[in-house]
Amino acid sequence: MAKRDYYEVLGVEKTASEDELKKAYRKLARQYHPDVNPGNAEAEEKFKEINEAYEILSDADKRAQYDRFGHDGPAGFGGGAGGFGGFGGDFGGMGDIFDMFFGGGFGGGQQQKGPRRGADLRYDLTIDFEEAVFGAEKTIHLPKWESCKTCGGSGAKAGTSPTTCSRCNGTGQVITMQKTPFGQVQTAKVCPECNGKGKVVKDPCPDCGGKGQKRINKTLEVKVPAGVDTGSRLRMSNEGEPGELGGPNGDLYIYINVRPHEVFLRDEDDIYMEQEINIAQAALGDDIQVPTLEGKVTLTIPAGVQSGTKFRMKGKGVKNIKGYGKGDQYVTIKVVTPKNLTAEQRNLLEQLRATLSVPATAETGFEGKKKEERNEENKKGFFSKMKDAVGDMKDAVEDWLDEE
Repeated sequence: MAKRDYYEVLGVEKTASEDELKKAYRKLARQYHPDVNPGNAEAEEKFKEINEAYEILSDADKRAQYDRFGHDGPAGFGGGAGGFGGFGGDFGGMGDIFDMFFGGGFGGGQQQKGPRRGADLRYDLTIDFEEAVFGAEKTIHLPKWESCKTCGGSGAKAGTSPTTCSRCNGTGQVITMQKTPFGQVQTAKVCPECNGKGKVVKDPCPDCGGKGQKRINKTLEVKVPAGVDTGSRLRMSNEGEPGELGGPNGDLYIYINVRPHEVFLRDEDDIYMEQEINIAQAALGDDIQVPTLEGKVTLTIPAGVQSGTKFRMKGKGVKNIKGYGKGDQYVTIKVVTPKNLTAEQRNLLEQLRATLSVPATAETGFEGKKKEERNEENKKGFFSKMKDAVGDMKDAVEDWLDEE
């Protein structure tokens, strides 16, 4: 099945800014998060699709390639969104183009294969709401390749060393000549003897079998800074896949997903919540205890407050991850009408009702007439109303003639 456009997946325009991408991703990630939709396979697939789209579009280089080439670009996209995995890929320019057509390197392929940086890895880490707000230290287990400590990554048994490949003379490539309609073309292919490494291990290391690398399950301690949110990305240098031929390791990128909170809803650095009060508190006002991220605080409710009124508690939100102060907490009041009244409560409310005046709109209606007047009008039939109308017209004509 063809992949959906990444911009369509996130519901944004192609001109969307970095902040717009992040906001759209956070909203969708919260909606389709596995913790919010337990056992829902469709939501899980959408969550993976959302992560994949954001991974590409949040990276300036990858986004540029995607905008130019789409899903089938030279680097390829769609690395998935599991617990961990490698991603990346480079476009080698003219050399790669010649590889596609002639099977060899550009310019004869005489250079020996040099050190290569290891692949980057991705890990999706789900944390609690409070851990995102205040920071935390988490332990993760990362399946990855690691350079063999027994042979130092050479792949050779202790006391021996890899030797230069006799077939390619250490270049990692074999040169062939081909006759074409354009004349003879020199091509270079990966050496089948050393698999392009330029070295051959005659006595392999017993610990890694000559690969120079071992598959391990590495335990890492991750320091999650205060203020992260769904979509935040942490980088751990040199914790990716090992490099080749002495190249540096790749990096590990940890993508944060935050579990929803039972009371609070977060938007950037601000916190939102609803607070229920009873009708007596709404009418008379009260000092109530409201939960915040740092414990309960007193909020003064003025007399006569209406349901839906919003109060701002300055500085009671989330600490900005870049150090730009703290957000605010917004409390929306919800006046709750009691359902199960005791006899005493009902009696008191009936006494209260008798003392309260009825609003004018309820007594007189929208037309400004009292109920008794409207009821009297409704009793009149159609013909009675016609008779009255004719009588009114007759009186008006007689008054006009008298004036004349």
